Amino acid sequence: MISNKRFDDLVEAFTRRVAQRTSRRSLLAKFGVVMTGSVLLPLLPVDRRVGGSSKAQAMGREGWRPQSIDTDACDYWRHCALDGQICSCCGGGITTCPPGTTLSPSSWVASCLNPADNKTYLIAYRDCCGKSICPRCGCYNTKGVLPMYRPEYSSDIIWCYGAQGDTYHCTIQPIVGEA
Repeated sequence: MISNKRFDDLVEAFTRRVAQRTSRRSLLAKFGVVMTGSVLLPLLPVDRRVGGSSKAQAMGREGWRPQSIDTDACDYWRHCALDGQICSCCGGGITTCPPGTTLSPSSWVASCLNPADNKTYLIAYRDCCGKSICPRCGCYNTKGVLPMYRPEYSSDIIWCYGAQGDTYHCTIQPIVGEA
């Protein structure tokens, strides 16, 4: 073990050596560079194409096998780009929010193939807000999603802006039209 006196002497010698070799301005400049770099680091693009190994995450555009029967399953055709909780598992429906939540005025859109009629439809994914997140039926079909450069097209954002209560609960999937 090192004694307190010896430790104090080492710290004093180190700080004196640093003070003799650097100026306050250079120290502040280096500190500014470190702070600027740490603030800008989250703005760098991130490649999110590598997903987990769960069944929900393994599905994506390439391995997508949609079905048109079970609306609570992640492989239901309207959930082809869903990144969140399925409202039909949480007391709501495919196009209706559960009681106690409000519909977000904004959405993100994707095109999904309906295997029943072999047509592609535009789906507007809209978040239901106001209650804490529904712990059932999480579905993260985001394999193949590119890095987020334009946030207005991202499914990773909570779209509860403008709704009563900004807490995310689940997502509905109404059809906008045929693609």
